[in-house]
Amino acid sequence: MEYRYVGDLVNTHGIKGEVRIISDSKFKESIFQVGRILYLGSEKEPLEIERYRPHKIYDMVTFKGIHDINDVIAYKGDRVYINKADVVIDGYFPEDLIGLEVYHHDQCLGTVEGILTSKAHDIFRVTGEYSCLIPYVDVFVKTIDLFNHRIEVEQVEGLINEN
Repeated sequence: MEYRYVGDLVNTHGIKGEVRIISDSKFKESIFQVGRILYLGSEKEPLEIERYRPHKIYDMVTFKGIHDINDVIAYKGDRVYINKADVVIDGYFPEDLIGLEVYHHDQCLGTVEGILTSKAHDIFRVTGEYSCLIPYVDVFVKTIDLFNHRIEVEQVEGLINEN
């Protein structure tokens, strides 16, 4: 299985086994579905979603067969994962893009070392011959080719400091 990180189980909610998950995933509607299996902690323990609801900044989840706070308290602080093959998304998980080489025409600018999240859009942190930040928007990112490990970007004046 290929696991993808989707958030953190930060606390319990009430006494009936509901938990609070904080996730900044853009694919919540595909991830948090009734019947979907989430994998918790370093052991990747599989638990099936019985109920889901958004609440403030949290994703509130109740797992099938768990209806008591004492049964979920052990998961507090665990990371939450999904199996990539279980979810159909329109886009890419951040883990899929880290490590890809970034090109402007045939010139390699470097590799994606990280992805910064902002309210407007994600930003690629590229290091290599040139270190730069590239907004993950259609104006700059032209193609993403996971098979060839390549991202093609369009350079605009001032985006990359060549000095």
